[in-house]
Amino acid sequence: MMITVQEAHSLINQSVSVLGTEELPLGQLQGRVLAREVRAPFSLPRFTNSAMDGFALKWSDIATASKEAPVRLHVTEKIPAGTLSTLPVAPGCCAEIMTGAPMPEEADTVVAFEESSGFGTESIDIYKAPKKGANVRYSGEEVALDEVVLQKGVTLTPSEIAVLASFGFTSAPVHKQPRVAIVTVGDEVRNPGEELSGAEIYNCNRYLLESACRSIGIEPVMVRHAPDERELLREVLELALGECDMLITAGGISSGEYDFVQEELSALGVTKKFWKIAQKPGKPLYFGSSNEGKAVFSLPGNPVSALVCFVEYCLPALSALSGKPAPVKFRAALAEPFTSDKKRHRFLLGSVWAEEGQLLCKASPKVESHMITSVVGSNCLIEAEPSEEPLARGSKLLCTMLPWSNL
Repeated sequence: MMITVQEAHSLINQSVSVLGTEELPLGQLQGRVLAREVRAPFSLPRFTNSAMDGFALKWSDIATASKEAPVRLHVTEKIPAGTLSTLPVAPGCCAEIMTGAPMPEEADTVVAFEESSGFGTESIDIYKAPKKGANVRYSGEEVALDEVVLQKGVTLTPSEIAVLASFGFTSAPVHKQPRVAIVTVGDEVRNPGEELSGAEIYNCNRYLLESACRSIGIEPVMVRHAPDERELLREVLELALGECDMLITAGGISSGEYDFVQEELSALGVTKKFWKIAQKPGKPLYFGSSNEGKAVFSLPGNPVSALVCFVEYCLPALSALSGKPAPVKFRAALAEPFTSDKKRHRFLLGSVWAEEGQLLCKASPKVESHMITSVVGSNCLIEAEPSEEPLARGSKLLCTMLPWSNL
């Protein structure tokens, strides 16, 4: 039975849930999802310190300072970064201080060295008085003790990792990365570099899916090719299921005499959730779940169909396993009219861009599912619901960015 795109997403969502957690060191956290909130173990800054190189002093001593009437102060101490002050600042005195160094007691303001006669002397002249409290970073002004600094579910980037390091954390709990296995199927397929003969073709789906996984930070745990021979196919599928959290296959899923993938998955204990979606391209898409709850996607062999199904279905499932939100969909105005499909949800590779304050999109001129060159220059997937009317210029269509593309 053929189902709708919305029904397919619902069935996938019901079958896929976030994986367990693991503790990883800072150097391995990039792109991972935080499994619990992080609270500050101390306030930030941890101590009141200078925001620049200059002189820590009492503002009341230099309130009237000017170029014409500078105020002279006695330098009693030098405070480098990382060193605690040993003397309070007495009236008429100051401390030479470096950026980040702790403020001495009784000092309330820092004057930049550019507004003085300079470093290296026992007495200095102050030529300008800043506001009282200027150039001072106060303890806890950024973060208070026990304040939540990172929320559960945030994707860790260099910014968040820097925050963890700033508070002395050496590791963090994150959701596990899905283990993905990829199996391409077909007797007619050869690897690039091999000699072609007869009606053989090169295997682009293997490299398409492998690279697509890597574009979202997932290194496949297994990539294999299987011929159209039941025993060998079952052997490869069984091996793949034993290694992964999600199995993605390409080819051998239609209704042909040599399309054995569905039957062999069933023999290995995979329960079919659906097969065939009212969409173009990618109608013969299979989704199932193993006895252990592992997700199985069997994509069509045509490369554009495989890519469409990966972006529309596999990618959100991988996000769910990783604890990430689903990829964002947004609307853009169609820059050029296009023929709609009366019965099927239409997916089109294309481009989206910003122009005069609005987002525009257009489909690739090559639209057939075997035309892999339509991917070149495309940065998004455009979709339209079934319609009796053609898609007019200006129609607002849903778009999903290809994960390896930028707007």
